[in-house]
Amino acid sequence: MHPAQTTRGSVSANKDFLKSLPGVVMVLQLVSGAGFWITIASNSYGGSIHFALFVAVLFWLLTLGIYFITLLDKQDLVPVVGGDHWVLTNAIYGALATILHIAAAGIMISKTKQNEFCNLETYALSCLFKAYMVAAIFACLCCPLYLITCIYFSCKKLKRSTSVLYS
Repeated sequence: MHPAQTTRGSVSANKDFLKSLPGVVMVLQLVSGAGFWITIASNSYGGSIHFALFVAVLFWLLTLGIYFITLLDKQDLVPVVGGDHWVLTNAIYGALATILHIAAAGIMISKTKQNEFCNLETYALSCLFKAYMVAAIFACLCCPLYLITCIYFSCKKLKRSTSVLYS
């Protein structure tokens, strides 16, 4: 082999993960999470909505990372929380994401109620009611999706499984 050439490990997608419950749920989390943070970020916001935006973007990015790490079967390369701890990591991640998305959904519902006065056809000024309503709906969609992840991986951990897909 020529010294300038290096060997590369093969990278292939775990097609079973794509069709599995956690794979499908993570795609739904990414779609609803993107809808959540894009809706907030594309409108003017302030105050407690900064926290909701932080939660939405943080967990969207973490979900994206976890999805691709699991899809490529590279969880063994993640220090401390990977390998045999990957199922527990996903369960804790799902619980934390559920709790913080519930808080973010509460913030968005509160802000929606505060702006419902401008949801009249005769109201001439700009109104954030519809944007906050859409963001609240996406936040509420995220909550059960992350709860499903939490329950799924908690059950896997109770069965002492170390694999995301197989028992």
